[in-house]
Amino acid sequence: MTHVAVLIAADERGDESRHIADLCSAFDVEWPDPAPSQFRARLGLLSFTWERHGEFSGFTFALEGIGDEPAAGRLPKGWLSALPGLTLVAVHATLLRWTDADVLSAEFLARHFAANTAIGADVAGGSGVALTDFRIHDGAYSRIVLLDRGLTRLQAGRTLQRLFEIEVYRMLALLALPIAQRQLATVTSIETELALLTADLAKGAGDLSTGSVDDEMLLRHITDLAGRVEGELVASQFRFGACRAYGDLVTTRVAELREQRLPGTQTIGEFMDRRFKPAVATVAIASQRLRELSERVARTSTLLLTRVDVARERQNQALLASMDRRVKTQLRLQQAVEGLSVAAIVYYAAGLVGYLAKGLSHGGVPIDPDVAVAIAIPVLILLVLFATTRARRRALADERH
Repeated sequence: MTHVAVLIAADERGDESRHIADLCSAFDVEWPDPAPSQFRARLGLLSFTWERHGEFSGFTFALEGIGDEPAAGRLPKGWLSALPGLTLVAVHATLLRWTDADVLSAEFLARHFAANTAIGADVAGGSGVALTDFRIHDGAYSRIVLLDRGLTRLQAGRTLQRLFEIEVYRMLALLALPIAQRQLATVTSIETELALLTADLAKGAGDLSTGSVDDEMLLRHITDLAGRVEGELVASQFRFGACRAYGDLVTTRVAELREQRLPGTQTIGEFMDRRFKPAVATVAIASQRLRELSERVARTSTLLLTRVDVARERQNQALLASMDRRVKTQLRLQQAVEGLSVAAIVYYAAGLVGYLAKGLSHGGVPIDPDVAVAIAIPVLILLVLFATTRARRRALADERH
C-alpha cells in the first residue's frame, strides 16, 4: 500500500479534482461531477481511495501480489509528483505473512528499514506485528511493515489505516512546532519589554499630577506591545488548536493498536511519549505563555489608563477650582457694579424728580423742589433695589430650569 497526505488550500480544490479525474480517465473510470468528499475505485490492479479532510487530502493505493514493487509504482509516471498542494506524508506499507523464519531477523529489518532502528510491537491482541522507523527513505517515502499472525482482512485494513493516521496526524500536529519555537523567543522579548515598562510605570507612580507626556509615551508603548501580542495570537491560535486536536488523535490511534512489547524493541507508544509529546507540550506552553502575556499586557494597560485618568481628574479639579475663584471674583465685581448702577439710576431718577418739582413749582403748585428730591431719593433707592433683586431671582430661576 502507498498512502500520501497532501496539504491543500481551498483555492486548489478544483485543481485537485481535475487531477484525480485525469487519473480515473487513464484507467477508464468515471469521476463524479460535482466532486465528492470521498471516492473509491478500482484502477486496474490498484485499489484507490481518496478522502478530503478539512485541510488535507488522503490518497491510498493498494496492490495485492508478490514482490517488492510499491503500489504507487503502478500509477502513471509523474502523477503523484504533480499533485496540487504540499505533500505532508508519503508512506509505503507492506503486509506480509508471518513466518518463523522471519522472527524480526537482522536481514529482515535491514531489507525493510536499512540501518535504521525499527520501532514496533504486537498489535490487535497479538494477531499482528507492526514495524516502522519513522524515517524518510530513498524516494522520499517512509516505511511500514505489518506482519500477519492471524489478522482478519478487516483487522489488517483497520490496523494499516491507524498506522497511516498516526503518521499523518503526527506531522499535522508538528506543523505548529516551528511557530511555537519562534513565538517563544518573541514572547521572551515582549516579556522583557513589559517588565521594563512596568518598572517605568512604578517609578512615576508617586506623582500623579504631572508627567502626562511620559504617561502618554508609556501608553503608546504598551499599546504597541498589545498589538504585537494580539497579532501573534491571531497568527498562531488556529495552528496551536489544531496541534492539540491532532495530538489527541495520535494518542487515541496508538491506544487502538493495543500494543504489546516485543523483546528489545521500543513500542510506537513509547516513541510518541519520548519524541512527539514533548513537541506537543512545547506548543501548549507557547500557547499558554502567549495568552498569559496578553492578560498581563491588558492588566498593565488598565493600570496605566487608571493612572492617566487620576492625573487628569486632579488637573480637572485644579481647573475647576481656578474657575470657581474667577467666578467668585466676577460675582464680587458684578455686585460692586450693581451698587454703582443703583446709585447712578437713583441719581438720574432724582434729577428727573427735581425737574418735575421745579416745573410744578413754577406752575403755581406749592412744592419745594429740594424737599421733593430729598423725599424721592429713599423711595427711588427702594424701588431700584426691588427691581434688581427681582431680576436676579428670575435669572437664577431660569438657570435652574
